[in-house]
Parts: sequence; C-alpha cells; structure tokens
Amino acid sequence: MEFNGNRYIGDIVLKRRPEGGSYLNDIPAVKYLMEAGHIELRSPVTFFIGENGTGKSTLLEAIAVAVGFNPEGGTRNFNFSTRNTHSELCDCISLTRYGYPKDGFFLRAESFYNVASNIDELDEAGGFGPQIKDSYGGRSLHAQSHGESFISLVQNRFGGRGLYLLDEPEAALSPMRLMSLLVAMDGLVKKASQFIICTHSPILMAYPGAEIYQLSDEGIERVDYKNTEHYIVTKQFLDKDSQVCGYEYVHLGKMMEAIKNGMDANEAVKKFTGSYGRTTAEQGVVKAIDPRKE
Repeated sequence: MEFNGNRYIGDIVLKRRPEGGSYLNDIPAVKYLMEAGHIELRSPVTFFIGENGTGKSTLLEAIAVAVGFNPEGGTRNFNFSTRNTHSELCDCISLTRYGYPKDGFFLRAESFYNVASNIDELDEAGGFGPQIKDSYGGRSLHAQSHGESFISLVQNRFGGRGLYLLDEPEAALSPMRLMSLLVAMDGLVKKASQFIICTHSPILMAYPGAEIYQLSDEGIERVDYKNTEHYIVTKQFLDKDSQVCGYEYVHLGKMMEAIKNGMDANEAVKKFTGSYGRTTAEQGVVKAIDPRKE
C-alpha cells in the first residue's frame, strides 16, 4: 500500500450486499453501490452532498468504522459507547488504502457532546501522562461554545498527515468560523491530509479543487460546484438586486422513477415540479432566472 499523495482512501467498494431485510437496501447511496460497485475518491478533499435520507452520513459512518474509528466519533483511541446504533454497512464495504495516516478524527455533530464528555471523564480518572484536554487546547470542550470547541479541536488536535471525516461540521459554525475551517483545512491538506466531509454548506463546498459527490434518489454523481443545488439556491436568494422572490424545483428522483414506470415525460415533469414563494407573472414576477447561466 504505497502512500498516494494526500489520499489514504481511494476506492469505496461494496463487497457484499446488506442482509435482505435491512433498511440499508432502501438507501439511495447503497442502491448505487449495488449497481455501480464502487466510488472513487480522487481528491484530498471530498464532499458528500444531497437531501436528508440519501445516505451521506450512513456512508461516512461506514467508512469511519471500516477504518477503525469509534462509531460515535473521536480518534481511533476512543472506545466508549453510549448506544450501539451504527449500521452493518461498514462490514459490507472494502476500502482501497494508500498507506496509513499518522493522525485522524471522525467528527459527528450529533455525538460530539459524548466525545467531549469522554475526554473529561478520562482526565478526571487521572493517569501518568498529560491530560487529554491538553491536546484540544487545554480547556474542557464543555467549557466552550459548540463552535468554539469545534474550532479548538481542528486547530489544536488535527496535526497533519491525517484522515479527517467530518459529518455536517457547519452545524456548529457561523459563516466566519466556516472561513476559519477552510483556512485550517488548507493548511492540513498541505501537510498531506485527506478530508471526507458530509455537508449542506455552499461555503465549505467552495474549497478549491475539492471533489463533490451528489447523492440523490438516482444514485451518486460527481458534480461541479456551480451545478449543486446549494450554490444555485443560495445564488438565487443573494441576487444582486435582492429581488429574488421564489424558485421552482423538480423532484428529479421521483420524476425519473415515474418515467421509468411508464408515465409520459411531460406529465412527469409537470407532476413533480414544485415551487417556493412567488413564481408567476400573476404573483408579480417580472423575470425568470436560470442561475446556471446567469
């Protein structure tokens, strides 16, 4: 396993299907792996994006557990468990490995509190070495705000030549803190690190050279930043004249499924097109904008 630049993980391969009655078989990301067989990670920074329920966090969790991280988060040295809820997908995939990182961390926004609590408990129990919190900035993560503790984690604990798996880190961070995270990420990438991140944040997705995989009902596809729904919708609401008053959208997954089942394409487009806000001339709209072109 020769180290390949900034990549410690290359291909994600489905080596066997989940058990027949498993809910995993209904998750779009897993369905895609059943058909395509693998996902190739080609960049030191990879984003998984998409609607809730498409399998982003499930896939990231499976990667983390397969690598050896605690399912609830932390480094590979954490072994606490508050509840055993992770899926069997970790046993169904195999990873192409390019060497082994010297550092690593699996961040889950919903269980970061448990990681912070475990650090405090271990420090209170005492030991012969320095306190664990010294590696996290010297203060208990519970003594800081959610955003402060996360930035402290990145700036103090992430050391480079590492594999960092982050599940919706934007949940803790203001826009300025997200900028700080991008700066920290760039410094770590220059120190031979790899990031795999689930996110809804168009700020994070803008990291230069990042690879973006969009998960949807149709499966998984590689997309350019400006073709992501996150960029398009944000751009609409930040129109230069502040005059965007609504938008139309298409449920692509449902539409394609209906066409596959025999529905007329024009009828399917009409049925699965929705809108938010004002979208017609009768409602006061004076111009329709395609943000992919304007």
